[in-house]
Amino acid sequence: MSVDPLSGSMADYVSAEGPNLLERIQPFFKWQESRRRVGLWPYSKAIHAAPRTHCTISDDSGIQHTGLNFASQDYLSLSSHPKIQHAAISAINTFGVHSAGSGALLGNTSLSVRLEKAVGDKLQMNHVVLYPTGWGAGFGVIRGMVRSHDHVVMDSLSHACLQAGAMASVPKVRKFRHNDAEHLAHVLGRHRLCNAENAILVVTEGLFSMDSDSPDISKTQAICRNYDATLVVDVAHDFGCLGPGGTGMIGAQGMLGKVDLVMGSFSKTFATNGGFVATNSRAVSEYLRFYSSPTTFSNALSPSQAAVVLEALRIIDSPEGEDRRRRLMNAIMKLRTELLNHGISANGIPSPIVPIISGREDLSRIAARNLLGAGCLANLVEFPAVKKGAARFRFQVQSDHTDEDASQAARSLAEALAAAKASLSVSMVEEARGRVVEFSVPDEDFTLSKPVLPTWADSYTAGCKILG
Repeated sequence: MSVDPLSGSMADYVSAEGPNLLERIQPFFKWQESRRRVGLWPYSKAIHAAPRTHCTISDDSGIQHTGLNFASQDYLSLSSHPKIQHAAISAINTFGVHSAGSGALLGNTSLSVRLEKAVGDKLQMNHVVLYPTGWGAGFGVIRGMVRSHDHVVMDSLSHACLQAGAMASVPKVRKFRHNDAEHLAHVLGRHRLCNAENAILVVTEGLFSMDSDSPDISKTQAICRNYDATLVVDVAHDFGCLGPGGTGMIGAQGMLGKVDLVMGSFSKTFATNGGFVATNSRAVSEYLRFYSSPTTFSNALSPSQAAVVLEALRIIDSPEGEDRRRRLMNAIMKLRTELLNHGISANGIPSPIVPIISGREDLSRIAARNLLGAGCLANLVEFPAVKKGAARFRFQVQSDHTDEDASQAARSLAEALAAAKASLSVSMVEEARGRVVEFSVPDEDFTLSKPVLPTWADSYTAGCKILG
């Protein structure tokens, strides 16, 4: 298998074979090392302080870099907020640092009980179950509700935690084309013709994290009801930071309290780890408490985590929260505009996720190294997290990002991509491959055609421009 740092992907090493579990993973490490040696391994960085808009990090070789931070998930810049810090410290002083048990036993605190109600009130859902991680909530809502004779039908771009939950629950996972409600109806119709007695869980997201797009949630829910299927929507990336009052895409589409199941994470906007599942059924919430293993058999959220989310919700519901969402949208629109000024079009609708498709993996890896060298941090996403040949940079915006930050980031990315293209067009010498390789890169810009958006998205995007 190739150890060329400009080719291959992590997907090549998933199905390791051989009798020795410890030895058969060596090819992955050799490939990883080939990338690390020439500065083309952009993962596993460590930040030296809070995830602010400017930071110092170390890569996994220990080399330090300082610059703009568009790689952290802290959309409303709450992780360093004095009230958030005070809430965490106060909770530790009262409850200690550890929940010391599962939520099904004695791991709850008065803080977590209040948090369940607060999240439910925000989403207009009657009951909420908390999870120690967002990943656990996504996995757990599927694994807890679905049995092997049932069916899971999910958007083809659903998050890994949702896909893992589905694969652990049923022998075969069905997928529908991304954000294609008509195809979902077709898939559900075929299933119901053959199987009317077993349950169907449909899985989608409020805001997809690699493309910054959203389904028509009302239409999706109506289709599910028509075929007696249950819908779960993952709101990890939009709840708290988008929509009226921070109610996310469910709120933006007028669907508060109308979706069967809402699952989310606190780690993007609420300044801590943790997750939840919201429902209007007490029976469902009680069932999940005792049959969803990531909450039943894990220690509950720590008291400080519950306190942090409660305080974050208070800020989100206040005039300050409204101002932070306004500043966030301003930073988002400024970055997208500055990118366009450099001939770069961002995917999707305006959100804290600004994805830029760079395409080829070799070009993208060199551009990522260039971008870091220019003092700008943004995450490179490659296959298998996205399609092969559709590598991208995912810029994640915070409310504290300034216009100058956006201008510098756009300029740095344009220069990083141009330099990467130039280096590949001429030659790639010993630095990357240990030998000279001549090949040309076809002339292309980094602009995508405007995607066709659903009707509701037009008014949403127009509103974002006004806010920004």
